[in-house]
Amino acid sequence: MSTARALWGAGRRYTIGGPWILRGIDLELPTGTLVRIEGSNGTGKSTLLGLLAGIDAPSEGRVTGRPRTAYVPERFPAALPFTAAGYLVQLGRIHGLPRRTAKERAGELLDRFGATGHAGTPLAELSKGTSQKVAVAQALLADPELLVLDEAWTGLDSAARAELDGAVRERVAGGGTVVFVDHDPKRLAGSEDARYALHGGSLKPLGTEKPLGTEKPFGTEEPLGTDGGRPRGELVHIDVAGTALLPAGLPGAPELRSGPAGSHTLTVAAAHSDDLLRALLTARPPWHIRGVRRP
Repeated sequence: MSTARALWGAGRRYTIGGPWILRGIDLELPTGTLVRIEGSNGTGKSTLLGLLAGIDAPSEGRVTGRPRTAYVPERFPAALPFTAAGYLVQLGRIHGLPRRTAKERAGELLDRFGATGHAGTPLAELSKGTSQKVAVAQALLADPELLVLDEAWTGLDSAARAELDGAVRERVAGGGTVVFVDHDPKRLAGSEDARYALHGGSLKPLGTEKPLGTEKPFGTEEPLGTDGGRPRGELVHIDVAGTALLPAGLPGAPELRSGPAGSHTLTVAAAHSDDLLRALLTARPPWHIRGVRRP
């Protein structure tokens, strides 16, 4: 059995050795990146994510320099003696948040994912979908440096899935790293910084939609529908909400359609969508991303 190795950020390393199903894995996880892991059933995706998240111990090798990590499994173990809100507050306290902050943060996340009405419901009485919303909320409580999502969208309704998509982009834009597995090949497609496939116990790099280090700086926009002077027909709609004025000079010069209560839809060439999302999420105050969709 070979040792697996992973890199977290600049100058910090940790190595992992896994069960026999994983062999010779060499994985780089720079900060501020979105990484997708693919593979058929039984290839070891969950094993790899469990090792990255720290919920499984390596049988060989060692782990050093682990970042603050949060993990969402496909199925949340709901048989715990807490209500949904009580569980989140308790987890927030474990993460070092003051009780008041933990309570406020729990309420915000339950509201964001459409589970406010179940705040006082015991975990064991929640439906699969609502349990999964609580699982997602607990992972986002303390702004993790490394977020590991193992089929985390399973069981969520369409609104909650869109919110999780937005939360992932927020984490990456804020400098965090997200590693995820999902059965839907369209999940966050085009947003990944790197994609890997597990096969035969080995991890193979796949082509990336957005190679690392190739993002254009803000202020270098081309007209909508072009990419470096070449026609670009593929567009993206970004639905946002906020109370401030939209920042000037947004990447890609998006078309704007305003809706009620501070909601807007920005239409931009797909080549500029990631830069636009980053600009919206890092604005002060930041804009809430309600959804990203194709026309």
